[in-house]
Amino acid sequence: MAIIAAATEEGKHGARVRTFRLSPSTISYLQATPLIAILGFFFLLPIAMIAVVSFWDYDFAGLYPDFLTMNYTDTLGSWVTWKTYLNTLKFTAIVWSLTLVIGFWVAYFLAFHIRKTSTQMILFLVCTVPFMTSNIIRMISWIPVLGRNGLVNSTLIEMGIIPQPIEWLLYSDFAVVLAMVHLYTLFMVTPIFNTLMRIDRSLFEAARDAGASGWQVLWNVVIPLAKPGMAIGTIFVVTLVMADFSTVQVMSGGQSASVALMMKNQMSLLQYPAAAANAVVLLAVVLLMVAAILRVVDIRKEL
Repeated sequence: MAIIAAATEEGKHGARVRTFRLSPSTISYLQATPLIAILGFFFLLPIAMIAVVSFWDYDFAGLYPDFLTMNYTDTLGSWVTWKTYLNTLKFTAIVWSLTLVIGFWVAYFLAFHIRKTSTQMILFLVCTVPFMTSNIIRMISWIPVLGRNGLVNSTLIEMGIIPQPIEWLLYSDFAVVLAMVHLYTLFMVTPIFNTLMRIDRSLFEAARDAGASGWQVLWNVVIPLAKPGMAIGTIFVVTLVMADFSTVQVMSGGQSASVALMMKNQMSLLQYPAAAANAVVLLAVVLLMVAAILRVVDIRKEL
């Protein structure tokens, strides 16, 4: 417990020391104050400003402070907005499903089939190599592979499998999903791998001694214990996909839309209040999705 000492002189007999004791809860609040201040200034304040601007009026000349619900009614009352949200949720569901399956099996292989810790770390670092370049470069790298005259089409034509190039490999929803899976799978691998490494191996031996097969051990032991890591990876992937606009714009060739891309177009047209209203709605949707995940899986043991 912290003690603050203050000395006061009392005549010729010297000094007497007074002590002030701070409660543990007060000390905890004082220790957390710098972090609270940083989060409040760089996180909560910008969100509050976006929420305020979402009620402003605007035209081609500028922004006008006001309190109007017009931006929300225009956003929620437009069928284009609902279609865009459904398209974004479609991308989110598909990318989440693929990254979960791929991420789990990659993490499972690293955790249980690689015995040496040094080899595990080396292979895990190999998975992070693509992150040494920007997302844009990794997206553009798919164009020579999936293009009309790209590697895939050229190889299939030379092998006689297809008579002409496949058009939907690039600038389509397929290309968007493929690029997102490539970009975000590692965000699923990392938390699942961390969770699997914490599982007590003696549980597997006990399950096998009880007569469980390999698939039964996987289904009844590994997957239930890996749920916290899956939930954390799901939060990462869902939030990233819902907020992604560059992948949709580049890989769909402008033929598909997402909520983040719609906001980006609104900002390019200086429609900041409308974009702010869309941002508030998107934030609410993402928070509801995260809350639903946390209701299903308790991730506190992983934090």
